[in-house]
Amino acid sequence: QVQLVESGGGLVQAGGSLRLSCAASGRTFSSYAMGWFRQAPGKEREFVAAISWSGGNTYYADSVKGRFTISRDNAKNAVYLQMNSLKLEDTAVYYCAAGSGWPGPQIYEYDYWGQGTQVTVST
Repeated sequence: QVQLVESGGGLVQAGGSLRLSCAASGRTFSSYAMGWFRQAPGKEREFVAAISWSGGNTYYADSVKGRFTISRDNAKNAVYLQMNSLKLEDTAVYYCAAGSGWPGPQIYEYDYWGQGTQVTVST
């Protein structure tokens, strides 16, 4: 079992930055691939970024590539999402997820989910 709690969301102006954190419980955190997804009002949940258990491999949605950076600290049981150059369309609830397989972009590849943290980008 892995429990995930996101934090760091908030209101930010377009062009600004935020850093999301996801704290995980469980001694096996380092064996899980981790992902960030987001869901905007009226839209389906979509993939944002993922990182392998070792942190050696990262993957990004085209819409955030070059602006967002995913990282993890296995000693702290945490994964992060640094978001720069935020745009209005980045407004969404952001979810952290853990999966026992390869860090892919599909929702079904992840077994555990956090409750989400709201990110709102304003003009």
